[in-house]
Amino acid sequence: MSETRNYDITILGAGPAGLTAGLYAGRGGLKAAIIEKMMPGGLVANTERIDNYPGFPEGISGYELAQKMEQQTRKFGAEIISAQAENIISEGKYQLVKLSDGSTVKSRALIVATGAFPKTLGVSGEKELLGKGVSYCAVCDGAFFKNQPVAVLGGGDSAVQEAIYLAGLVSKVTVIHRRNALRAADSIQKIAFANKKIAFAWSKDILSIEGSSRVSGVRVMDKQTLKEEVIPASGAFIYVGYQPNSELVKGIVNTDQQGYIITDDKMATSLQGIYACGDVRQKLVRQISGAVGDAATAAIAAQQYLELNA
Repeated sequence: MSETRNYDITILGAGPAGLTAGLYAGRGGLKAAIIEKMMPGGLVANTERIDNYPGFPEGISGYELAQKMEQQTRKFGAEIISAQAENIISEGKYQLVKLSDGSTVKSRALIVATGAFPKTLGVSGEKELLGKGVSYCAVCDGAFFKNQPVAVLGGGDSAVQEAIYLAGLVSKVTVIHRRNALRAADSIQKIAFANKKIAFAWSKDILSIEGSSRVSGVRVMDKQTLKEEVIPASGAFIYVGYQPNSELVKGIVNTDQQGYIITDDKMATSLQGIYACGDVRQKLVRQISGAVGDAATAAIAAQQYLELNA
């Protein structure tokens, strides 16, 4: 298929940022296409409970929030195209997005809202035991480990939040961290420290994930004593940071050393007509509320750009 579809604005990614950008673009009268290779919602759809997004004092599941965002975005006319974006070509005042089915989406403005994906540890056993006890999503896989011991690798907000979630399912959670203190927010730490099912292994380097057909434990080395031990676990949940999903625009717009897209306060990138919002851009805080704010700014700025360059 070599069809070319024309829009005012193309949005890459249908997470909270992409859906919000589509909502604002559609509400502003623009013909908008949102391209998403998976289900709308992004990583937030896999989050069990969200209690820090305004308007939901009792909390809301990530899946439900994603559904509500998608419904509202479609209400204002944005089209969600289920496809893999494979290439971006900047051709004069147009941005061309080549899709996996051979078709092209053409527009004068482009918003990149492709988010970020989990980093891997790169240790022995991680790749080999993926899906056999190694996981990057407690909400997705936690139920498989009911009444069994598991390990959470990391010490930030995501790691500790998922440890709290897992504690409601498993017999024991050991949080393994390379430092002697957590990086998570104080409010989250307090909940974790008060949970009798959660233990902490401090100042540990992770050497490997053990097991033949399934995970049986995590081999660590104490950074002070250099002593090695295997912490028993049927599951190893890894939360050691994220990598921006910015490969499509590398070489087209400026990125920092980690690959995050650099923008100004209007979410504009180094190339006129291309904007970025959410976790894929260089920023201090990566939260749903921040992604939504970014996206509103990006969509409004893109609309102004289109009006000025009609």
